[in-house]
Amino acid sequence: MNLDTQSKENIEYMLESIKDKLQIVNASALNSKNFDTEHYEDLRDIYLHVQKKSNFSVSELDAIVTELGQLRK
Repeated sequence: MNLDTQSKENIEYMLESIKDKLQIVNASALNSKNFDTEHYEDLRDIYLHVQKKSNFSVSELDAIVTELGQLRK
């Protein structure tokens, strides 16, 4: 998958990957319909950060979820 291209499909893919990796229970909070391409680069940065790490502290999880919440429409 080429994440250099801004598209709704890529947003959906990244959000699904983030939800799976972080084991987010309330997955509806990260519905791809709530994100647009305006913040694509920020979302991609979060995605790459999440994919690099194997585990997260509670404060890291909180910060990631907070940041994703700020990127929502």
